[in-house]
Amino acid sequence: MKELYREIYKIASEIPRGAVMTYGQIARSIGNPGWARLVARAMSETPQELDIPCHRVINSKGEMSPDYVFGGQHIQRKMLENEGVIFKSNGCVDMKKSGL
Repeated sequence: MKELYREIYKIASEIPRGAVMTYGQIARSIGNPGWARLVARAMSETPQELDIPCHRVINSKGEMSPDYVFGGQHIQRKMLENEGVIFKSNGCVDMKKSGL
């Protein structure tokens, strides 16, 4: 499991400012397309000292994480907006403009 988490963290750490990836995209990139929930768990368990931009990983609908993750969806959204991520009027990330 540790090696798998290292792969997940490596991919997440390479997401540039102004862009996002989905849990499913990361799962596919490590060769396990059905493991989006595992990626989400890895993101929630990321040690703070690794300084991984977990806020750049979102669900396939472009929605923010649940409130307990960043202290509220508005906080994650603000972090992404500050990096230049584009949102649609429904509050979801515009994956065509900001997704990888």
